[in-house]
Amino acid sequence: MMPIQTMISKFTNKTNLLAFAFLLFSTITFAQKKQKVDGVAAVVGNYIVLDSDIDLMLLELKTQGVDTEKITRCELLGKQLEDKLYAHQAVQDSIVVTDEEINSFMDSQMNTMVEQIGSKEKLFEYYKKKDEEDFRSYFFEIIKLNKLTSQMQRKIVDEITVTPDEVKQFFNKIPADKIPTIGAEIELSQIVVKPVISKEDKQKAIDKLKEIRNDVINNGGSFYSKAVIYSEDPGSSSNGGYYKMNKKTQFVKEFKDVAFRMNEGEISEPFETEFGFHIIFVEKIIGQDIELRHILVSPKVTSKAVKEASDKIDGIREKIQKGEITFEDAAKASSDDKETKNNGGLLLNPRTSEPRFEISKLDPALYNQINGLVQGEMSKVLLDQERQGTKFFKILKVNKKTEEHKADYGTDYIKIKELALSDKQYQEIGKWMAEKIEKNYIKVSNDYKECTFENNWLKK
Repeated sequence: MMPIQTMISKFTNKTNLLAFAFLLFSTITFAQKKQKVDGVAAVVGNYIVLDSDIDLMLLELKTQGVDTEKITRCELLGKQLEDKLYAHQAVQDSIVVTDEEINSFMDSQMNTMVEQIGSKEKLFEYYKKKDEEDFRSYFFEIIKLNKLTSQMQRKIVDEITVTPDEVKQFFNKIPADKIPTIGAEIELSQIVVKPVISKEDKQKAIDKLKEIRNDVINNGGSFYSKAVIYSEDPGSSSNGGYYKMNKKTQFVKEFKDVAFRMNEGEISEPFETEFGFHIIFVEKIIGQDIELRHILVSPKVTSKAVKEASDKIDGIREKIQKGEITFEDAAKASSDDKETKNNGGLLLNPRTSEPRFEISKLDPALYNQINGLVQGEMSKVLLDQERQGTKFFKILKVNKKTEEHKADYGTDYIKIKELALSDKQYQEIGKWMAEKIEKNYIKVSNDYKECTFENNWLKK
């Protein structure tokens, strides 16, 4: 049977961002509410696990399409006990999660979820909360618990490393019939050509924002209304361009640089990011937090610019086919993608920082673009678009293809090293868990005394 934590992790990776946030926020403990609303399943230090917590976990898994037939309440309770022990020990070890950190995380999640769902009002309705204060109050302790848990886990394994000798020993101990299978992998390079936005089109966007800024400053126009009408940011336009942020919040650098130079009540001059041109109105500065509104106007790409970009990449591809230039040199000379241009267009796996991608884990859109290409083959010219909707052209090349195979120490060293490290971390966590279970107060309800737990929660 797949371990419950593995199953939950596997299922979480398949959900969209909103569903993931729902799962994260809904790992609910009522211990802080100081009221007994149902049966107590277990106590770990200062934390309580209620029967309803287990019911909720099971319901969430069912809601998200996970087959719960083979998942037992004992397994779910075991997962709850682990999380509570991590959080309890984090407090004992003086691991601090500040209110600022929690609120920053909540702001970031709220902004992302609002972008997904459409508005704050819809978000509060989705969670059955009457307003933002109710929403924040409800989730504050839940987020704190999750952060304590994750920080404690990191503390246990952060300094664990494996030497080449340990990797070799780990691999040699694997029985021949248990050597893991490495899925088919691929190495890719790309050349990107983006339509050039003319100075005139950029100036039109700047002039529009200056006009809006002037109307608000000199004529008393409503920045909120202007954002609703004119802003092209789908995540904030319906809410009047509102964001709350601090220096840790995930925003592009150019945006944050401007925002944190401004004073309360000030409206910025137009400035540029990868998304287009913006103006910012700072409503409030509260300690390290800024409440602001912004308006985004993206310059429009003309049909002429699209045609020129298409002709340019067609020409590049033709030269590569004729052998006049290599794919790698063409990428260095002509690609508009700054992340891959300097290394000859080579794409790196963001998870491993290596050029190899497991084909089964490729983004479906990318898979469709390279499906059918053999090693050394170049794709036709492809039309793609950036996350903000800007279209561009690209050519992909399959540098290397590796078929599914049994792990080989030389060829697959990095993956074997990851497995060895995970195994060492798992062993260390097991030792830590056994020690802390022995030292801390843990009480499991009689209703669960017949459970067979992976850890010694019953202290037999």
